[in-house]
Amino acid sequence: MQEIRKLPDSAHRPLRPGETYQPYVPATESPNEFTLKALFFGVLFGVLFGSANAYLGLRAGLTISTSIPVAVMTVAAFHALRKMGGTANILEANLAQTVGSSSSSVASGVIFTLPALFLWGLEPRLLQMTLLAMAGGLLGVLFMIPLRRFLIEREHGKLPYPEGTACAHVLVANETGGGHARNVFIGLGAGALYKALTGWARVLTDEAHLKIPFLRKGEVGMDLSPALFGVGYILGPRIATVMVAGGLLSSLIIIPAIAYWGEGRPPLYPEMLLTISDMSASQIWTRYVRYIGAGAVAAAGIITLIRSLPVMIESFRIGTGQLRQRVETVTDMHGAPAAVAPGPRTGRDLPLKFVGVGILVIGLMLALVEAPFGALEHTLERAVAAVCVVIFAFFFVTVASRIVGLVGVTSNPTSGMTIAALLGTAGVFLVMGWTDLNGKAAALTVGCVVAIAASIAGDTSQDLKTGYLLGATPRYQQIGELIGVLSSATFVCLAVLLLAETFGFGSEELPAPQATLMKLVIDGVLEQNLPWGLVAIGAGIAIVAELFKVPSLPFAVGVYLPVSTMTPIFFGGMLKLWLERSAKDENDQVERRDKGVLLGSGFVGGEGLLGVAIAGVAFWQGARPEGFGLGWLGPEWVANLVGFAVFLVFAAWFVRRIRS
Repeated sequence: MQEIRKLPDSAHRPLRPGETYQPYVPATESPNEFTLKALFFGVLFGVLFGSANAYLGLRAGLTISTSIPVAVMTVAAFHALRKMGGTANILEANLAQTVGSSSSSVASGVIFTLPALFLWGLEPRLLQMTLLAMAGGLLGVLFMIPLRRFLIEREHGKLPYPEGTACAHVLVANETGGGHARNVFIGLGAGALYKALTGWARVLTDEAHLKIPFLRKGEVGMDLSPALFGVGYILGPRIATVMVAGGLLSSLIIIPAIAYWGEGRPPLYPEMLLTISDMSASQIWTRYVRYIGAGAVAAAGIITLIRSLPVMIESFRIGTGQLRQRVETVTDMHGAPAAVAPGPRTGRDLPLKFVGVGILVIGLMLALVEAPFGALEHTLERAVAAVCVVIFAFFFVTVASRIVGLVGVTSNPTSGMTIAALLGTAGVFLVMGWTDLNGKAAALTVGCVVAIAASIAGDTSQDLKTGYLLGATPRYQQIGELIGVLSSATFVCLAVLLLAETFGFGSEELPAPQATLMKLVIDGVLEQNLPWGLVAIGAGIAIVAELFKVPSLPFAVGVYLPVSTMTPIFFGGMLKLWLERSAKDENDQVERRDKGVLLGSGFVGGEGLLGVAIAGVAFWQGARPEGFGLGWLGPEWVANLVGFAVFLVFAAWFVRRIRS
């Protein structure tokens, strides 16, 4: 009987003193990894997911994490290759998903920012958009390279990197076959089926809301999403609880407080038309609470940066030492010198010299080439913008790499970090007197590069975590990320240009909510009418959280994102706590954890794949997703009740599956 291999138990916990993590593929082995077929499938899936994700983000203001969907499709493609007599191993599949998943990060940064140029009446060229996308993606990967050894290796077991861990389970399950693989594909089918009912046929609502009696504008909600539920199970109870606490602070304290305070008052800035009494809870969140959340995320990011300084300094110290290190030479049996590699295969990164030269070249390109910052005519202005890009990208790459280690790529507040970068850049431009439309456009393009850098750094971190667990070569993965950025940037930007021409941004079909917010931020700073009081309140919330020993970053993420997004994550985390504590013994606990991670990974993959399919059909047919199905059954309260009941049945099936 063939032995079923799986990730070691040390993949999920901190290492004991003196213990070394032994990956799935030992460092002593050197199977094929950086191959043409791995690159081909990675680029193909990256173009597909990146273009469809661009539509989804412009429509809903959110993008999906594509690491696990790409991993699932890669697994299927390589399985077909084996049936046709070809060969493929787990490290090739890992490289393919590394290349392919980078496209979603490029799409996030582009659609969160550049549509604002169209809202100002400007028409950016494909060359400008592509250069910005490539610059941001390359900077994000390059800045992450010196941090890998510490964020991924030294913080192993402390930073869970949920999507990265889930991807490793998906790939191992396919490699081992049997019951392990079955859990992934059962989860894949269940997640896709649920998404088909809510997003395609639309016979079930995908969210449920409940108004709180006697609490003005008080409302809680829950996205009925198997993907978010699965992410919550992967994250675990602690981080899930902190995140939902931030969300509840917004929905049950901040929004009602604004509603009581604004009763009977005229419209209050930044809202110019509606009074607070006439606004719904969601409108109050959009017009006021989001600024508070952005301030909280920015302050928490600064706190994280300060705490990360020792890690960052040590990272660069060791990297610099590696530059000085010469390859040792020894004498072979014939007396001739032979080069010896400076470390095991699983610990080799791209050299720091390559990183430094790459960052310098990108900075010079941004400063000297007119196309990226086309709104700025003079070299001095472009140089200032390039310096802002490098500084803010370095800062937020470090922050994002740690954020996704805690809360996952799905909850990475890219837009919050982009807002913070825009505030800083617009402040510099205000001091320099560049407050006209060209200055606004240049500030936005700086934000675009920073947003992509922060987003791709989160994706790179997750992919490197997958590679660490599996035993991949970091250098090959880092090259794969760079290839993924370069290959997907043009197609993502082409999709955005086509959507702009077909639907227009700010329309009912494509409201581009994130880009609209970025436009408001830049207008507010350069026209000196930003609600700084709201931003300061958010910063104060993050500081108070730190004083009470609450992790400020996941808490700030909860304040910034809608509570309905946090609720299913919390639900999944609590179920994990209950299922593992009610286990019969330690072996049963490990079995339940593994089953849950694999099923949760399948949920993310299934919902993500079908979500991309829905977005793809809408993209090519020019139809709205709402037009694909029958519509919700009954009035809103009935739809909420039925949808929530079905989701509870889904969760009960999940529990039964774990305990079987």
